[in-house]
Amino acid sequence: MPRIRFHKLAAIVVLIGFAAWMATGEFSSVGSVAANKAKAAEVEQGKAPDAGKPKTVAEPKAPLRTVAVVTPPRKTYARAIRISGLTEADKRAVLATRVAGVIDKLPVKQGQHVKTGDLVLMLAAEEKISMVDNAKQLVAQRKAELDAAERLAKTGNLPKLQLDTARSNLTQAQSQLDTAQAELDRNEVKAPFDGVIDRVPVELGSSVMQGSEVATILKLDPIIARGEISERDLGYLKLGDKASVRLVNGQTVEGTVRYISRDASSATRTFRVEIAIPNADGSVPAGMTAEIGLSALPTDAIMLPRSVVTLGDKGDLGIRAVGKDNKVAFFPIDLVDDTPTGLVLGGIPADARIIVAGQELVKEGDEVKPVEADQATINRLIGEATAGTQ
Repeated sequence: MPRIRFHKLAAIVVLIGFAAWMATGEFSSVGSVAANKAKAAEVEQGKAPDAGKPKTVAEPKAPLRTVAVVTPPRKTYARAIRISGLTEADKRAVLATRVAGVIDKLPVKQGQHVKTGDLVLMLAAEEKISMVDNAKQLVAQRKAELDAAERLAKTGNLPKLQLDTARSNLTQAQSQLDTAQAELDRNEVKAPFDGVIDRVPVELGSSVMQGSEVATILKLDPIIARGEISERDLGYLKLGDKASVRLVNGQTVEGTVRYISRDASSATRTFRVEIAIPNADGSVPAGMTAEIGLSALPTDAIMLPRSVVTLGDKGDLGIRAVGKDNKVAFFPIDLVDDTPTGLVLGGIPADARIIVAGQELVKEGDEVKPVEADQATINRLIGEATAGTQ
């Protein structure tokens, strides 16, 4: 019996000791140390799970896009401004009667050239002509009386009062003549300036009312080409500038700017411009459609093919160029002229290398690989631009 109790007691002690060891957690730390040692051994032997995996390498950059560039020579070009317009007479007058009557004289016809003061029409005025004749005779009589009175006054045989009366009578007679002549002149229609009779809507012997139109006279030398210029181009023009006018019939004439309006049209915000064109032979008629080419002050510019022009990020027209850092820049165009061989553009920096091929494939800020365009490429672009205008 005592031996059995001893074994039971020993078992109880062992059980209590195991429970205490479990409570301290020492077994976990032992396992962790063992695991760490094992992992370290694997790393040393190259058996770690990640040991055989390759390290991450950065992806290579995409190759730069190649563009063809050119640095065109800079020259001084006259800025060309082209506008649509039409020709018109320098002066135009519709002649009308000042009194009613019957046409007695009509010495002109359509297309006839007249000088200032030439008679165009005269109404029948027998009574007025008679009044003028009587007034002229009275003036002659009064003048003779005054001459006689002055001779008598010099000899002392005429009182001064009678001499003054003779002078007054002559003045009154002259006034009557002027009145009668003015009444007669109302029956006449005369040319107010040198020109050509364009229209005669009346016939000899017909009756007309006061204010009736009897003829239209035009002054066609110089002939005027009129157009409207934009507010952007207004500052480039001045009076006296040369201009070329191409008429709808193919005729080309030269003239000078004689008038530039300073009051814009409220509807179009444009300014009226007039070109005076010598027309002594009358070969240029009024009312013909014309294209007016104005040559403004010269400016520093370059010539490029039309195909080079592209749209910027904001939708404005311009060109793309490569800077010193090989990055793309955009320059809005200042159109100086539009010629058959290309566009003349101003406002582009002198050191800019213009992209002539590939400009549609890049955008502002892109880094590119620029190469100088060969002459064949340039000739091809110019040829395409020329063909596009034909």
